Amino acid sequence: MTRKDVSAEAAYDNCSPIYDEWNEENDYELWLGEILLPELSKFGLPRSGWALDVGCGTGRAFEPLLDRGWKVVGCDVSSGMLRTAQEKFDSRVRLLKLDARSLPAIAPEPGGIGGETFQLVLLLNDVINYLVEDGDLEEVFSGVRKNLSRQNGLVVFDSNTLRQFQDEYGASGPMARGDWVWQGLAENVVAGGTYEASLSGPGIDAHRHRQRHWPSSEVEAAMEVVGLSLLAVIGQRESEGQVLLSDAPDELHDAKFLFIGSAF
Repeated sequence: MTRKDVSAEAAYDNCSPIYDEWNEENDYELWLGEILLPELSKFGLPRSGWALDVGCGTGRAFEPLLDRGWKVVGCDVSSGMLRTAQEKFDSRVRLLKLDARSLPAIAPEPGGIGGETFQLVLLLNDVINYLVEDGDLEEVFSGVRKNLSRQNGLVVFDSNTLRQFQDEYGASGPMARGDWVWQGLAENVVAGGTYEASLSGPGIDAHRHRQRHWPSSEVEAAMEVVGLSLLAVIGQRESEGQVLLSDAPDELHDAKFLFIGSAF
């Protein structure tokens, strides 16, 4: 068995001290609370229940869920990100250090029995893109399938489009935010490729992030293999501070694709 790629864990352990400040413009109340949850209700998502946030990071998705009556379990591969989440939410959310590629059947309550107990499973904000090896999708979706309720359970995740990869990983020039600098390193961006960018600045060691572009056809095939049905693919982009969704997703127009699925 080959050793799993650990670049995502290393990258997020490194940038965890600045992660919330680096991403302060990402409004999760707007994105998740006001847009995604109402969209998911169209596919039968209940108003509340148990949510599993895979790749939860510092817990930026927790507040919109908790405020709406959801009970939340979060897991992440990065100890640094989980420490920040623990400081912010204490006992309000159960936190577990887990690799998304090897999820067990998770019990919502400590000491409980896991397996098909979550009405909502989230993998938001680049979790899928940090899977860079063949077979990673199937491993992650297999873990999701173990935990997703067959009764009104939904999984939702996003992936970056070719346009987003070109903007964030293309070598056209650095992107500065405060005193930190993100520099894409890819000379050419094509479908299915794996790309790197460097992040440097005060409070962190300069390091690299590695992501892979996953074509929608490969995502759907990996879902089907493990028992997940793809219900919808929705295009997402931002314009003038608004998050816009499209039923006609376009790799060169949208920034992200949102995938919505259920268990069969």
